Amino acid sequence: MHGLMQNMPLMISSLIGHAERNHGDTEIVSRETTGGIHRYTYRDAHRRARQLARALLSLGVKPADRVATLAWNNHRHFELYYGVSGLGAILNTVNPRLFPEQVAYIVNHAEDGLVFFDLTFLPLVEGIAPHCKGVRSWVAMCDRARLPDSKLDLLCYEDLVNAHSDDYEWPEFDERTASSLCYTSGTTGNPKGALYSHRSTVLHAYGSALPDALNLSARDTVLPVVPLFHVNAWGLPYACALAGSKLVMPGPQLDGASLYELFEQEQVTVSAGVPTIWLGLLQHLQAKGLKLSTVQRLVIGGSAAPPAMIRTFDDAFGVTVLHAWGMTEMSPLGTVNTPKGKHLKLSAAERDKLRLNQGRPIYGVDMKIVDDEGRELPRDGKAFGDLLVRGPWIVSGYFKGEGGNVLREGGWFPTGDVATLDADGYMQITDRSKDVIKSGGEWISSIELENLAVSHPAVAEAAVIGVAHPKWDERPMLVVVRKPDQALTREQLLDFMRDKVAKWWLPDDVVFVDSLPHTATGKLLKTKLREDFRSHKLPS
Repeated sequence: MHGLMQNMPLMISSLIGHAERNHGDTEIVSRETTGGIHRYTYRDAHRRARQLARALLSLGVKPADRVATLAWNNHRHFELYYGVSGLGAILNTVNPRLFPEQVAYIVNHAEDGLVFFDLTFLPLVEGIAPHCKGVRSWVAMCDRARLPDSKLDLLCYEDLVNAHSDDYEWPEFDERTASSLCYTSGTTGNPKGALYSHRSTVLHAYGSALPDALNLSARDTVLPVVPLFHVNAWGLPYACALAGSKLVMPGPQLDGASLYELFEQEQVTVSAGVPTIWLGLLQHLQAKGLKLSTVQRLVIGGSAAPPAMIRTFDDAFGVTVLHAWGMTEMSPLGTVNTPKGKHLKLSAAERDKLRLNQGRPIYGVDMKIVDDEGRELPRDGKAFGDLLVRGPWIVSGYFKGEGGNVLREGGWFPTGDVATLDADGYMQITDRSKDVIKSGGEWISSIELENLAVSHPAVAEAAVIGVAHPKWDERPMLVVVRKPDQALTREQLLDFMRDKVAKWWLPDDVVFVDSLPHTATGKLLKTKLREDFRSHKLPS
């Protein structure tokens, strides 16, 4: 027997419709690629998304067709989020920070028929266009006055939108219909596509807005620093519409000074981005002696947040850091580090220790850790093993079957992370499975050593990699970027770490560099470091 409830499919278009009806005058503010600030409302955005849908139909876009973007966080990109998926097509947000060959690969692999791009990326577009024969039209995201001269026959975004009526009813279809396509960063091999559905996206928006997740409401002003081209900006364009939050889009200017200006000008309460962004903001705040007058929460994900950063934002600026974890294959949100009631009674030192892990799963994400034979390990906060996940917004496979059957028995997806779980569900990443250092048959966590190194006041950034050793197989080596005008020697840093880790965990060497390599999404590129130091000789 079925329940007597209305069978309303979960549609992405229903999110922007809800925002217009109930938060129609709430602002969406964008810093434009060409300079200046653009302001309009959810009501305006919904109207223009409907006009855009009609424009796409006039260009021959059909349900299930792929439409790509190469764009920053701005109002036009937001409209594409709803206009493309709303009509039943699939939005492919391509990361323009990838190598041109990878961008071309993604456009071709996805079979994108249209590509919308910000003017910043005209040279990239002109470079890859000869290799993307399936693209029918390249659309510059600007008005007619700013349409650039190009060897390509460009279409103008504003001309397309303004040429069509907003008299358009969003169609309803199976909620399992594909809505958007995001590719992994491709640090090993070609990028692989995660194909999200309307159902998974709406459920993810519900889950991420919960109080013990990102805690979004109509009282918040949210600035997503995480790009709209990176895993749907962690779902914020959908969750903010669901909650009715004011949205502030930073465009291409992500330096500390530019972000601070927007935070204060627009009275931002919540922001989200990778650790390197917040390091830049911290340096600006400290150099200028500034305070954050309205920011309450910063969501930090993409890679482990240095403990010193979490403490500094809390102690010096009164800002709560929500340490979050997820991945492209998870839409992406998996865990958020929020305390339970019983944790409020802990000492400051105990709370500090708790908030350094990746947090606990929100409803919709189930996880477990297993050993090399696939046996589940205890949730005691000590045993660590391969982290597996499953849930309604986690992939069952990759687009076009790349990589074959990726799921393990029971529908579990292997994340590639090594982690611990405790009895309260708190998860702590101890390493990527490919980054863990295996020394004398024992595992050493590179992340724990990196966090310890970064807690030194003279260290700006650090990475730990395994270097070949004739006796122990591998030994840890620390690669460090000093803070400006700071003097720090190998011996001083090792002395600082010596009484804080097991003796056999202590790195065998420290190398100082001017900068560390990062992926297009801001993560440490350890494959490059391992290649650079493949022949490094450790001190005897």
